[in-house]
Amino acid sequence: MGHRLSKIYTRTGDKGTTGLGDGSRVKKSSLRIRCIGALDELNASVGILVSHCTNPSVNELLTLIQHHIFDLGGDLCLPGQCRIPAEYTSKIEAELDNYNTELSPLKEFILPGGSIASSFCHQSRTVCRRAECEMSALAEYEDVNPHALTYINRLSDLFFVLARILNKSDNIPDVLWQPGISK
Repeated sequence: MGHRLSKIYTRTGDKGTTGLGDGSRVKKSSLRIRCIGALDELNASVGILVSHCTNPSVNELLTLIQHHIFDLGGDLCLPGQCRIPAEYTSKIEAELDNYNTELSPLKEFILPGGSIASSFCHQSRTVCRRAECEMSALAEYEDVNPHALTYINRLSDLFFVLARILNKSDNIPDVLWQPGISK
């Protein structure tokens, strides 16, 4: 790792710009910085999830995912970097397949909720979807590692499955959507 922060504030961003890893400066309102911010929010959301999750194997996976999210941010902070290899997506897909075998097939949509950990997992899923949208928008104008786009798409699917797994581990049924309910 190149630079260590010995001082948290630098004053270099006081005029609405921020530095990328390659030394270039961009506006804080740029799409690239919005992507990095969405990933930062996602990582914080996963951190909250980890603090409420009592399933050791899920927590181990979530911690790995937090490292991957930092790698995603590294890809965006250093334009042209490819820290997210195809193998990361393969790992997520294997975990999806593994956990999904423990669940009954869905015949209805489910509402986010259930246990506290499952609820936070759904929140991470929605933040992940937004980060994916931001990254997809950035890819329309600038080069983005295609493996990163595939990875983040699978990651939101994994959060959905993990939310169901966490409810199952806590013996809390998923809440099924009832269209047009008027109670």
